[in-house]
Order: sequence, then structure tokens, then C-alpha cells
Amino acid sequence: MAIKLSLLILFFAVMVGIGLYCRRHASDVAGFVLGGRSVGPWLTAFAYGTSYFSAVVFVGYAGQFGWRYGIAATWAGLGNAFLGSLLAWVVLGRRTRVMTQHLDSATMPEFFGRRFESRRLKLAASVIIFLFLIPYTASLYNGLSRLFAMAFDVDYELCVAVMAILTGVYVIAGGYMATAINDFIQGIIMLVGICAVIGAVLQSQGGFLTALDSLARVSDPTVSNTPGVFASFFGPDPLNLLGVVLLTSLGTWGLPQMVQKFYAIKNEASISKGTVISTAFAAIVAGGCYFLGGFGRLYSDKVDVASQGYDAIIPTMLSGLPTFLIAVVVILVLSASMSTLSSLVLTSSSTLTLDFIQGNLIKHMGEKQKLRWMRALVVVFIAISVVLAIIQYRSSVTFIAQLMGISWGALAGAFLAPFLYGLYWKRTTRSACAASFFFSTTVMLANILVGELFPPLLRSPINCGAFCMLAGLVLVPLVSLFTSPPDSRQVEKIFSCYDQTITVTMRDSIGRPERKK
Repeated sequence: MAIKLSLLILFFAVMVGIGLYCRRHASDVAGFVLGGRSVGPWLTAFAYGTSYFSAVVFVGYAGQFGWRYGIAATWAGLGNAFLGSLLAWVVLGRRTRVMTQHLDSATMPEFFGRRFESRRLKLAASVIIFLFLIPYTASLYNGLSRLFAMAFDVDYELCVAVMAILTGVYVIAGGYMATAINDFIQGIIMLVGICAVIGAVLQSQGGFLTALDSLARVSDPTVSNTPGVFASFFGPDPLNLLGVVLLTSLGTWGLPQMVQKFYAIKNEASISKGTVISTAFAAIVAGGCYFLGGFGRLYSDKVDVASQGYDAIIPTMLSGLPTFLIAVVVILVLSASMSTLSSLVLTSSSTLTLDFIQGNLIKHMGEKQKLRWMRALVVVFIAISVVLAIIQYRSSVTFIAQLMGISWGALAGAFLAPFLYGLYWKRTTRSACAASFFFSTTVMLANILVGELFPPLLRSPINCGAFCMLAGLVLVPLVSLFTSPPDSRQVEKIFSCYDQTITVTMRDSIGRPERKK
């Protein structure tokens, strides 16, 4: 217990200390929200990765999908690395950074408002972000509580309160830069921790080959009658596994807390380096989490999924580890959860302030007033998420994976297609953007309320969210072709930021605009 508490206290002290140190970077809106658009490749890549992977992945997704698909669940981690990280950086990174600077937009709703010249789209996007980030935040607390209960036997409400307060302190004090530096430290902890945990768990099962052989002997007639299916390449249910891969990988392309990382990166060279770093980070962390979860059925004699739920699988697997490794696991998941929570509350508070309150509830806001509102809303958002997390825990409404599926499905389904086409296709219209917003939010809300009326494959929020994303990629170009085109002069003006893509000047324009000729 002394080892666990010592590591926790040290961890919290470092996080808060960095927040206080970064106060000078958060003296204006650009610094608080984007770190002055001067964040380097390592900080940006780790901020992207740690915002991507949280207790939802480590406890919820790894446990649930490892149990369902066996070792084939590792495909989800590989999809996260190559589709959710590598391809996202290649396709979105540079164009997002250049166009958002050109449009002077600091948030995703602000991008939609200026790219499509629509105040209504900006307001709609800000409301969608606020409403659907809440379920995701509640899921972070739930996953963390499972491990704290295993390691410390500590009350859930106390665990939630401590995590929320300390995250709020360093976000309010240091803004995005404090979040990015903390994410870097937390990312290192996650890399070391996941490798150590995988090694220890496999060793407890006699090594990798022995564990894999034991997994091949596991049978579950309710899932499949194929011998060795849980140790096979594609597992017992490849189609539903594909839905998991798509939602958790392609979904990052439309999540505001992920895409806004590209807004803040320093220059073009940083984007190239960040692509490699982010991909490697995701391959180790996400691939490791799902790979570990794939051996969950070896502990079927110690966990009752029917009564305890999928979220108990990973804590059960870890409960027999040495004390020091359990402390490392707690810090690992705490790091993952706090980094994601800080990203979510910063995204939500900045979006509400800049895209909803400013110009609507308050017509004119100075820099200091904006900062006060954003810091106050960080507190409000954290408080709401804490209350909902406790309510959800006491009522046992749903599993972690389903909470995340609802959030990711609605946000990525609404934003992915209009954001992607808005960066690349001049013909994209505001009507198409609105159609994507309406379609995905309506479908996901219906899935929550009357999910039993959906076709069997789409009753899962995860599959439904993946469907919304893919549907949006078809819906946006179709609606754009059948609606009035945007003003050509305005569109050419917006896309003029890409006219210099083959020149050295463009490379310098992100980081050192004074060198433009």
C-alpha cells in the first residue's frame, strides 16, 4: 500500500506542478486553447495518442472484445495504429493545420462556421459536441473505478472526485500546453506500463506459446463450435469485429478532441515526425491492450461475466500481479484517463465559449472574459460528468464500450464526412454538412431510445456508430451534388491557402510566417 500511495502522490504532484508551470502559456485564448500553435511533434503525437486511448480502451474495450473475439481483437489495435493514427495524420494533418490557420479557427464548430459561411452550423456543432462528449467522459471514470477498487478498495465517489479535481486544476492553470506536456509524461508511463503488464500476465500463464495453446482449447458453444476459434486469425465473428475496427479507428477522423490536435502543431516538419511517433505509440498501446484482452477467457474461472460484466475482466487478470506492477497499472490507467479527460473538458469549454456564448449570449467578449468563461466551463463540465458517472455507476445503465460507442458514433458520424470533404472538395455544401449532422445524431439517439427496432446488426451502438460514419461519407457528396453550389469566389478564397503546397515558403508559413515573400 505504501508503494502504491507513494507513486500516486508523486504522479499527482508532477501533473499539478506542470499545470502551474504552464500558466504563462495560457494568458490568452490562442495560448489556452492551442498552445499558441507552437507545439512540437513529440508533444502533439503523444497528446493525440493519450487522448485516443483511455480506461475505456484498457478496461472496457480490451476486456469486452478480447472476450468476444479472442486474440483476433488485436486487429482493433492495429486498425487504431494504421487507420486511426497513420492515415489520419497523412490525410488530415497538414491540410487541417493550413486551412484552420487560414480561416483563423480554433475549434471544429468555428471551422464549420467559416468554411461553409453558416452561423447555424457553428451553433449546431457546438451543441452536438457538448451533449455527446458527456457519455464518453462518464465512461472514463467507470473504467478507472474498477482498477482502484481492485488495488485500493477505495470508494468509487472518492476516486471520481480526486481524478476530476486534479485534472481540472492543471487544465485551468496551464491550458493546452499543460495538457500536452502532461500527456507526454503520461504517454511514456502508458508505453512502459503496457509492455510490463503484458509480459507479467503471459508469464503467469506459462509464457506466450503456452497461453496461446490454452486459449485454443477454450470452447464456448454459445459463440462458436469451431475448435480453437479464440486463438484464430479472425476470431469467431469477423463482421462485428470489423465494426469495432471501423468505429475505434475511422472515428478519430471526426472527433473534435482529436482533430484539434492538428490545429496546434508547430510546422510541417513536425507533422511528418508526428505521424511516425503517433503510429508507433498507437501500435504499442492499442495493440498491446487488445492483445492482452484476447487472453481474458483464460480467467473464466475467476470472473463471472454474466453477473460482473465485461468491465471486470481486465481487473481480474491483473489482480494476481505483484504489488509494484499493480501500482504501475493503476498509474497507467490513471494517466490514460486523465489525459483523455483533460482533452475532453478543454474541447468542450473552448467550444461553448467561442462558438456558442460569444456572439450569441454575449455579443462582445474580450480576451480575459473569454478565458474566465472557458476556465469556469471546465469546472462545470467536469462537475456534470462526475454526477453522471456516479448516477451511471449506481444504476448500472450500460457497459463502458456502449457509452463510448454512443459518443463516438454521434460525433464522428456527424463531423467526419463534412470535415474531410470540407478540406478537400470545393463543391461541398452547407446543406450536406447539415444533413450529416442531422442524420447521425438522430440515428444514434434513436439507437439509445428504441434500439430494439433496429436491424440486429445495428442494435449495438458500436456497429450503429460505424454505420453512421460510412453513411456520412456517401450522404455528403450526394446532397452536395443535388443542392446549390457554394459561392465560387468565396470557395477559391478559402482554398487559396493550398496554392503554395509545392514551395518552400508554404513549409515555413506554418511556423515562421515572417519569411513569406
